[in-house]
Amino acid sequence: MLLRPALPVALTSTLPLFSPLATVRRRSSVAAIGMAGVSAAPPAASQIGSFLSKKPYAPPSWASHLSLAPSHIFSLGQFPTPIHKWNLPNLPEGTEVWIKRDDLSGMQLSGNKVRKLEFLLSDAVAQGADCVITVGGIQSNHCRATTVAAKYLNLDCYLILRTSKLLVDKDPGLVGNLLVERLLGAHIDLVSKEEYGKIGSVALAELLKKRLLEEGRKPYVIPVGGSNSLGTWGYVEAVREIEQQIQLSGDVQFDDIVVACGSGGTIAGLALGSKLSSLKAKVHAFSVCDDPQYFYDYVQGLIDGLQSGLNSHDIVTIEDAKGLGYAMNTTEELKFVKDIATATGIVLDPVYSGKGVYGMLKDMSNNPAKWKGRKVLFVHTGGLLGLYDKVDQLSSLAGSWRRMDLEESLPRKDGTGKMF
Repeated sequence: MLLRPALPVALTSTLPLFSPLATVRRRSSVAAIGMAGVSAAPPAASQIGSFLSKKPYAPPSWASHLSLAPSHIFSLGQFPTPIHKWNLPNLPEGTEVWIKRDDLSGMQLSGNKVRKLEFLLSDAVAQGADCVITVGGIQSNHCRATTVAAKYLNLDCYLILRTSKLLVDKDPGLVGNLLVERLLGAHIDLVSKEEYGKIGSVALAELLKKRLLEEGRKPYVIPVGGSNSLGTWGYVEAVREIEQQIQLSGDVQFDDIVVACGSGGTIAGLALGSKLSSLKAKVHAFSVCDDPQYFYDYVQGLIDGLQSGLNSHDIVTIEDAKGLGYAMNTTEELKFVKDIATATGIVLDPVYSGKGVYGMLKDMSNNPAKWKGRKVLFVHTGGLLGLYDKVDQLSSLAGSWRRMDLEESLPRKDGTGKMF
């Protein structure tokens, strides 16, 4: 897909919230949407000790009828995450794409999984757990986020990671998410993709739970991606956040929300929240594993668990964007990730958001009338560390370098300090 940089947005007297100066001038309890004409508000600092604290939770009024709403959650993320305009190239006529930066929800603990873990780990602590178990791929963002969050709350973390048959008996290394997990002392059990497919994530977690119980531990199982009905509340709450950002900004309303889908919880929460709230945006999901019907069924189970009374087919559109398969990329997809970064400054992960944006822009190119004149919000779900697993494939695509050409007669002039 050929990418040509879009023309820059004209500068106005109103600063986008995403600029550092505007952040200082307009920081409040809810961040305004970038480029919105909002009067300056006095700075509001978060209370010392509020991060990682347990706080009361009350659902949005429009979601108060749903089941499983907890009384408390842990504050694990840096919220609200900003929304700003994203000047993607080659959009249909009149189409605007904005981006919600859930990749900025933290550093070690970043991405969409944080929102789910605020609810899930609160339940784990409430049940008296001393450790958590979860399952994922060898470069699972969810497993890394769970490890970090668990350690923050003084819980041990046990990970069951899926890898290839050729590597299952070898040291998994220290690349990407694995580096963080192993630095934090996660207990890692490897299984092959074939074993995973035969036994399933639920049975694998139950097996490990049984063994830990026999050792006198108190384990709490978190499903793949944190995607169960309780975890879905994380993105129901995210819709409230978006709703408040829109209300604060006043002049932005989104027609569509687009997001990558890997386990189902994020799209379930977004779709349910958008339907019930004032947002009323159409939710489009691009699946990076399994097929759309699998996710329609899975999302149905999640929202049934909340007793929503809704049909998944009525609240979300799911399209296949897995390409070669989960966590597998073509050279074209990786070049796309590189070109988007070069053109816009936004780095997409190759497993989730990279495929999501690739699928979205491909659909916009094939069906421009469908998207013409619409305001689209893309939710960036993080996953930057996954890029490190693609270094070999990206090496031929990355930016160039050269040795600096120095003039022989160039006189010495020191700066602020000597480096050697």
